Amino acid sequence: MARGTLRIHLGAAPGVGKTYAMLSEAHRRVERGTDCVIGVVEHHDRPRTRALLEGLEEVPRRRLEHRGTVRTEMDLDAVLARRPEVVLVDELAHTNVPGARHTKRWQDVEELLAAGIDVISTVDIQHLESLGDVVESITGVRQQETVPDEVVRRAEQVELADMTPEALRRRMAHGNVYPPDKVDAALSNYFRPGNLTALRELALLWVADRVDEYLQQYRSEHGVRAIWGSRERIVVGLTGGPEGRTLIRRAVRLAEKGAGGEVLALYVARSDGLTSASPGELAVQRTLAEDLGGSFHHVVGDDIPTALLEFARGVNATQIVLGASRRKGWQYVLGPGVGATVARDSGPDLDVHLITHDEVGKGRGLPAARGAGLGRSRVVAGWLAGVLGPVLLTLLLHTALPDVGLANDMLLFLALTVAAALLGGMLPSLASAVVGTLLINWYFAPPVRTFTIAAPQNMVALVVFVGVAASVASVVGLAARRTDQAARLRAEAETLSFLAGNVLRGETSLEALLERVRETFAMDAAALLERENDKAPWTCAGGVGAVSAVARPEDADVVVPVGDDMVLAISGRVLPASDRRVLAAFAAQAAVVLDRRRLKSQADRARELAEGNRIRTALLAAVSHDLRTPLAGIKASVSSLRSDDVEWSQEDRAELLEAIEEGADRLDHLVGNLLDMSRLQTGTVTPLIREVDLDEVVPLALGGVPEPGSAVVLDIPESLPMVATDKGLLERVVANVVENAVKYSPEKEPVLVAASTLAERVELRVVDRGPGVPDEVKQRIFSPFQRHGDAPRGDGVGLGLAVARGFAEAMGSTLRAEDTPGGGLTMVLSLPAAASGPSGGPVTPASSRGEAVRPAERSRYGRGA
Repeated sequence: MARGTLRIHLGAAPGVGKTYAMLSEAHRRVERGTDCVIGVVEHHDRPRTRALLEGLEEVPRRRLEHRGTVRTEMDLDAVLARRPEVVLVDELAHTNVPGARHTKRWQDVEELLAAGIDVISTVDIQHLESLGDVVESITGVRQQETVPDEVVRRAEQVELADMTPEALRRRMAHGNVYPPDKVDAALSNYFRPGNLTALRELALLWVADRVDEYLQQYRSEHGVRAIWGSRERIVVGLTGGPEGRTLIRRAVRLAEKGAGGEVLALYVARSDGLTSASPGELAVQRTLAEDLGGSFHHVVGDDIPTALLEFARGVNATQIVLGASRRKGWQYVLGPGVGATVARDSGPDLDVHLITHDEVGKGRGLPAARGAGLGRSRVVAGWLAGVLGPVLLTLLLHTALPDVGLANDMLLFLALTVAAALLGGMLPSLASAVVGTLLINWYFAPPVRTFTIAAPQNMVALVVFVGVAASVASVVGLAARRTDQAARLRAEAETLSFLAGNVLRGETSLEALLERVRETFAMDAAALLERENDKAPWTCAGGVGAVSAVARPEDADVVVPVGDDMVLAISGRVLPASDRRVLAAFAAQAAVVLDRRRLKSQADRARELAEGNRIRTALLAAVSHDLRTPLAGIKASVSSLRSDDVEWSQEDRAELLEAIEEGADRLDHLVGNLLDMSRLQTGTVTPLIREVDLDEVVPLALGGVPEPGSAVVLDIPESLPMVATDKGLLERVVANVVENAVKYSPEKEPVLVAASTLAERVELRVVDRGPGVPDEVKQRIFSPFQRHGDAPRGDGVGLGLAVARGFAEAMGSTLRAEDTPGGGLTMVLSLPAAASGPSGGPVTPASSRGEAVRPAERSRYGRGA
């Protein structure tokens, strides 16, 4: 049974029209006679979307009860029994209600595809698993429902439902996305213009990369070698010399001139050792290329210009950046150089830039040992010198130098034999020795014109000549083989050095490692396959290129086992046995990378569980002690008031009511801190940054601090600039920090709250004269449920400073602890100054600030002020 096809409508955010586009496509297919039904569509009471449901057959949903409520999910069995040609499944990343067959909706889709049913679905860019951290950093919201990237990448078609942020916000304002009571909150939080623009860019870039994958696959399947300039892709040719950094930076500037430009730095490890590249310099250049947004590639090639051009055409590059030659003038006698050769052979569709740099003309240094075969041109030259050379020398000696003597004739022929050995190796040298011996015997050894040798000394001379020629040929051939082996081992060592360095630094993902395998050996596809046991089917743990060509080991051209149930499968061509050693190293490293990725995932889950267990344990301790203490006081006071045995005076009743109120306030404070910490742990704190005056916020924050035994002194100058922060969160931060300072400050020792400017930030310092905190504890006091020493007044669960730092970091601020000169602790809250600079407006009257006295007056506040 043929597998069904998957078509996905991808959007940047809710409301861009994914479901609408999916339903419109369904209507078009039904009009063409396609059997198309609705498996599940979430219309969210949007009128226009709901109207498109009319005229389409919908498979009744399955009802599931969970925690006392009945919810509906797609009835997978009913859809499979109905067996339509096409089924609509909305919201691919949705998590099914417990009780459904699969946990995630995308798993339902996989079963439908396996049954041969085509599926049309929708997904938002923020639900892709690999983009979770990026989306959270943009929006402040962690997406709980995600779908693996590979599921979306395997889709036969991905269509972008695009809309500008302004148009989406207008659609929301008109009530076409959310109900009117939710529009303002949505526009002020998740759907801010900056958030929508960033999410739209993510969606466009993801789709562009997917299109690029389709293009590369098409070019590979159809054998297209011509450059299609659909995207600026610049290859930088590196030699390992110091000019490489200049070339990378220049290439990045060229790429920045066009949208979507890409830079690929390439180092070709040539088998005949063209250059003695510095591994340290190459590592620096690799880091530079990746830091500037490019990628680094390392390939092995016998001919550098050919390897460079093949790589450029293989990645569909549009430009090549090379450095001007470092060779001195006389070295051009050896050939035109890599730059000139690449420019000559690049063709009209590939531009070549030769960049000048400080190393031009300074020489290339001593070349590395020659090796890796003599090359076709040298072998041809050796045969010409060994076969035609003696004939031409015979003609020359007969016409121009007839009387030089037999000894000199033999020396000249021996020189040709040595030249043939140096150029072409053993076989041309032996051929030269044979041809030279015959010509000397026929034309120069008496009697001439016959192979008879009259003088015994001439016989000895010819035998010595043949022996010397054979010896020279043997030595040169052996040296060539040894040099070839050494050069190949050197190339392998360079490749393995890069491989080991990347893996040990943890900088290489499995896909990047497999891509290195594919590039190094010029293959079409590479995949790491594994299975649970001998009878289980093979699954792909990671792959690059046309992965379908290596779905099973028997489909691949090269298979390298890694243990009993894992293999590295490569497709493209059959490799020689000499390459197996390097491939085995790649395979072993790939297995290590895969294991490390899985161990990291398990460690992350274990860390989350441990942190959750620690917080739950601390919370239970807090509930069992800190929350029960005020409850006990409230219970005792209420029981006393309700007692009929005692006649309470007005003063006694007031005291008991005050105890009840104090206990309730303590409970409210503790529960508030617990809820705030829960918000921080779940990542649901979304600050609303505005320009705020500190002299407005700080007095209000002090109003929530419990009554002091110590006073609080404010010193906030009027000349301070406004700060960019969330007013509500800042108030909570200041209240918690000041409360902590008052709690630990000695009696009659005021707590100082002072503000000042430092560069482009405003620092608010809360200074107490308490016992202070050792340096090794200064970071630990900001952890949840941590208390240093014994609080002299009051108690709590140790969340105040943790909540304060969490809120501060959520606003883009910092909170740190310092020693107070003379003893005590100083909390420093550093806030970013607003771009508008100091506030130039009039000072707000005290009556408009909730009875807060103007801070310029350096007033004293009690805790309850």
